[in-house]
Amino acid sequence: MKKVIFKPKPGQVDFTKARWAPVINCVLKYKDRILVVQRSPELNFYPNYWNGISGFLDDQRSLTEKIEDELREELGIAKKQIKRVRLGEIFDQEEFKYKKTWIVHPVLVEVKTDQVKLDWEARNFKWATLSEVKKLKLLPGFDQVLRRLSHLIKK
Repeated sequence: MKKVIFKPKPGQVDFTKARWAPVINCVLKYKDRILVVQRSPELNFYPNYWNGISGFLDDQRSLTEKIEDELREELGIAKKQIKRVRLGEIFDQEEFKYKKTWIVHPVLVEVKTDQVKLDWEARNFKWATLSEVKKLKLLPGFDQVLRRLSHLIKK
């Protein structure tokens, strides 16, 4: 499979080779289930791992705007389908394989629908319980995202 070459848009920062990279990792919740997606084999980082909806914080948009854009682009979920957004405790995830430290912003996004339309960044998805998700081949650090949001997920 051919890896995707990132081309920044005007005003966007290219964190591909940066030592430190700020990212969001969104866990969507619909009723008593959460969404995980299996990353595409074409992705530069962690192909085929299961994860939330993630993206670089690489421009001047607010966190809320970035979340809305990622959900629209990667899942086809419109802003009006978002009920609530809550930020968890931010943490650093050291990744020696990529010589990078991710500055992870865990986010719980409660949505009004379980209907999703995947873009090229994911090849599969599941709505599952927290215990079911933990049995998958998770992206390194996603267990920390889930742990930092677990008190919000269980509500």
